[in-house]
Amino acid sequence: MIHGLVSVVMTVVSLGLVVVIHEYGHFLVARRLGVRVERFTVGFGPEVFGWTRGATRYALCAIPLGGMVKLAGDLLEEHMQKPDEFFSQPWYKRSLIALAGPVMNYVLAFVLFAVVAGVWGILQPSNQPIVGEIVPGLPAASSALRMGDRIQSIDGVPMTSWEQMARLIHDKPGAQLQLEVQRVEPPSSSPRIFKTTITPSRDAQRGVGLIGIMPQVEKVRVGLRGSLVTSAKDLKAWTLQPLKYITEKIKRFEGPRELSGPLGIAQMVTKATQEGLAYVLYLMGIISTGLGLFNLFPIPILDGGHIFLYTIEGILRRPLNRRTMQIANAVGFSLILTIFLYASYQDVLRWRLGLWK
Repeated sequence: MIHGLVSVVMTVVSLGLVVVIHEYGHFLVARRLGVRVERFTVGFGPEVFGWTRGATRYALCAIPLGGMVKLAGDLLEEHMQKPDEFFSQPWYKRSLIALAGPVMNYVLAFVLFAVVAGVWGILQPSNQPIVGEIVPGLPAASSALRMGDRIQSIDGVPMTSWEQMARLIHDKPGAQLQLEVQRVEPPSSSPRIFKTTITPSRDAQRGVGLIGIMPQVEKVRVGLRGSLVTSAKDLKAWTLQPLKYITEKIKRFEGPRELSGPLGIAQMVTKATQEGLAYVLYLMGIISTGLGLFNLFPIPILDGGHIFLYTIEGILRRPLNRRTMQIANAVGFSLILTIFLYASYQDVLRWRLGLWK
């Protein structure tokens, strides 16, 4: 019961924080560029409490998911031609305000990745010939090997590194190998040596031998500089990986079945809470990166779509008419709604198939 409550709270906090930070980016740049902010809310629904400072109403609402920034004159039908309104600003200033949300998501992700790397260290595969994980469905899964076993020799050849061992296994698909294995079994501290045989299967794509073992993972301290470098690499990886995935799906005319909606994200956060704070913070970094990247797509109603339309306005040197903006936003809303429903449908399928267990 308590663990379930903690998971719910962490899910709300995680999802809420990345959205609030996104909106805070719009808030900061709008204020900096002289645009009046009418309202900054954390959460949705009825206001629980709030206060007014200057021209801005700050409020905490009943449903603690995300938040919202309301800029003066940010809808064409509300535009009163006042100088501190959103649509009174030139196209490039409006683009900067729209860009600020995704940028803040990337800033948050960078900080979270750096904190995890700096405080908890980073995980690196060991080069020792020690079994870290066994892959189901491959020869090692039905053999005598266990996690933590050290492969001392293969066919009488001493193994001094993971790289050497992997190369030998890759070179012998379908050939029976004799392994000499060292195992330490608690509570005994003395190792036990035994021999076993295993036949690598042939990988269909690369044609190499595989037995289905992964290297042992070690936690390494990297210091301040190392944490910043690691964070930049993680940010790059979690940006490029979705883009490559989407590109491949488009080339193959396939639906993105791995896409997750709110239910899937909530389940991932729940699993992360079971692993510890480091996993929660890292997952929040991934979610923040994803939200920032998604909002940069040139889809009307998203920040990237707004930037795209404002840039067209700048090229044409005249505002787009209201009808054009309405049509673009309607198309964008329909597309976003379709993506949301599809992602939610995939979440339900994974739940029914038991893939979240």
